[in-house]
Amino acid sequence: MRKTHYPGYKRQIRREIIHVASEVFARFGYRKTTVEDIAGQLHMVKSSLYYYFSGKDDIFNAVVDCEAKKIRRKLTDILEQNDDPRTRLRKYIVARMLAMKDISQTYSTIFDPNLMHYDFIEKVRKKYDREEHYTIRRILEEGIQRGVFNVQDPSLASTVICKAMKGLEIPLFWREKNGHEFHHVENLIHLLFYGLVRRSEGD
Repeated sequence: MRKTHYPGYKRQIRREIIHVASEVFARFGYRKTTVEDIAGQLHMVKSSLYYYFSGKDDIFNAVVDCEAKKIRRKLTDILEQNDDPRTRLRKYIVARMLAMKDISQTYSTIFDPNLMHYDFIEKVRKKYDREEHYTIRRILEEGIQRGVFNVQDPSLASTVICKAMKGLEIPLFWREKNGHEFHHVENLIHLLFYGLVRRSEGD
């Protein structure tokens, strides 16, 4: 790796380490991966890696956080591209669940909820769970104002939707690997969505 320093050099090296580490973790799993493995892939000595991260857990934390940010950016794009609350809610749920499906396939060795370090991942996810609850609540509130959602308590409804999505992750994406599990999500979205939407007689 280059030794020349320039503005933003450290951030750039950290991004490179996170990118390579994500591939190493995905290949070998959290337990079997060592700092030496990651440093070797980067052609760095182990001591140089500690200048950017305190250890394997710190790198792993950064990988999880990076993946969460990627999902958040995708979901933000979905929300910005659609004005109708019904479309935004439907597309948000589909995109969110597809993103989790992709993670379960790419990172099956580190995001598996049957592994001990999954509790560590859950701690990282908590801040994004709060953001997701807020986002869905805002969509519901907007839909109520426009007269398209019939929801008495948008905060409670948001909590239920978030828990339903999270609750589906393990049985659908971590235990079922037949490639046809996503139709269960679509069925849930249909039942959930049309339980919320106030339809006119002509619908």
